[in-house]
Amino acid sequence: MFNGEFNNAIDLKGRASIPAAFREALQNSTGDVSLYVTKSDSGLAAYPTSAWQGICDRVNALPPGPLRTANLRTKIAPAKECSFDRQGRIQLPQSLREYAALEKDIVVVGMGDKLEIWNLQRHLEATAKSEALLRENEQAQAELGF
Repeated sequence: MFNGEFNNAIDLKGRASIPAAFREALQNSTGDVSLYVTKSDSGLAAYPTSAWQGICDRVNALPPGPLRTANLRTKIAPAKECSFDRQGRIQLPQSLREYAALEKDIVVVGMGDKLEIWNLQRHLEATAKSEALLRENEQAQAELGF
């Protein structure tokens, strides 16, 4: 559903502009007018409401124990529903902005069923790690057609 990378900015009030292509894909595929945003790696992940509900259901279906508690504590609890304003921005909570080190320059990345929102420098570092991993697995890449 989502693909592409867009360099963007976050304003002083903590609002991040979500590219029109992503907003349109969200509206056309799910009818959602908001995203659930939570912690992911060193950035943020933003899910359509329908996808987020499925994730919550799967986490809640886990048997009681450390894995379920860890997912609830680190992924579900910090999540925030973020609605779009008229300019296509979402208000990111300060706690999530601090976690992801979002200050001014950000990158919004389409990752299929979700979006990622990164600090520009962290995104460059994560991309370099991903590229190194792929270079180590050239055969697997060839089998995928890359």
